[in-house]
Amino acid sequence: MTKFTVNDRPVQYRMDPATPLLWALRDASNLTGTKYACGTGDCGACTVDIDGEAVRSCQVTIAATEGKFVTTIEGLSPDRGHPLQQVFAADNVSQCGYCIPGVIMAASVLLRRTSDPGDEEIDAAITNICRCGIYPRLRGAIQRAGRVMRGEEVVDAVPPSGITPDEAAKAVPALRKP
Repeated sequence: MTKFTVNDRPVQYRMDPATPLLWALRDASNLTGTKYACGTGDCGACTVDIDGEAVRSCQVTIAATEGKFVTTIEGLSPDRGHPLQQVFAADNVSQCGYCIPGVIMAASVLLRRTSDPGDEEIDAAITNICRCGIYPRLRGAIQRAGRVMRGEEVVDAVPPSGITPDEAAKAVPALRKP
């Protein structure tokens, strides 16, 4: 049994330890915000935060995650109030939206390191592939979210989803408190 923390909740997976983290999150925990796309670690749609690092969850096993802290897009902010989520919605950064959870998770790691990243830092940190080509808007949104985090700018709030993490976890045994 593999044990680690997902979105501030301890989890135990009774799965093959070689199972990619992506499938444990999506199939066992119903955290479907983490997307499957290439399966080779190239696109970044499955990016999550593991102990403060942006990691492609299709490329790490649950055994390698033992004892670590994993944050998915669902755990970034239960009410979608994180500045990145607010700015992406307010500025209509998304087109199809499929890559956005992975992009936001990679950007959140970057903004924890520096709240005022330049274009080169953003390009180096956000290697996710977006088939819709949001890259010019993406840089501006990350920089704006940094200004919001620093208290230099305010973004009009996007309404919360209305679903609490506890409500969502009722149907997912892996997210229940032991």
